[in-house]
Amino acid sequence: MVSDIIIPKNNETEFAEIASKLGYKKLYFLYDFDGYNEEKIQKKFEAIENKKINIETGFLVNQKNLGKAAKKSRFLVVKSSEKDRFFIESKKIKLIYGFEELYKKDYLHQRASGLNHVLCELARKNKVEVGFSYSSIINSKNNALLMGRIMQNLGLCRKYKVNIAVASFSSNPFDLRHHHDIASLFKLLGTDAKNNF
Repeated sequence: MVSDIIIPKNNETEFAEIASKLGYKKLYFLYDFDGYNEEKIQKKFEAIENKKINIETGFLVNQKNLGKAAKKSRFLVVKSSEKDRFFIESKKIKLIYGFEELYKKDYLHQRASGLNHVLCELARKNKVEVGFSYSSIINSKNNALLMGRIMQNLGLCRKYKVNIAVASFSSNPFDLRHHHDIASLFKLLGTDAKNNF
């Protein structure tokens, strides 16, 4: 099933319209757990029901609200930060993304891609998927650096058999792309881009 993970900013209807035209069958809307209002979101979903797209929700969490969010949803997502190991070891999150977006200076013989063999082994052991954002490539000011880091991280995930997810993680509906275009891009970067979330 063709699906995508997005972070809407009061534009759920626009996402659903564009996604249906691009052939998506399922959208995962991620909301910040602290600002989540279930009644307000349900009203928005009622307007989307006729778009022939399945909708699921999940939460973007942080260290403070992880425990509370785990009681409300099983689809918890974290953007990479200095606390990556804590989140992966917690076994409560489903997916962590954005490793390559942490802007550190690259080392002499390897890229500072945010991911390493220790995190990969923990992710495989705890069944945490590593996410790759194609909208970060679209909106990057330094595509060569970002794509090099993605290639390195994809190689690590392949080597340590970590499940990956390729999605937009975008707040802008116009960042959505046809799934064949995404598959082609990530095939060039070193994977078959099967999103299995």
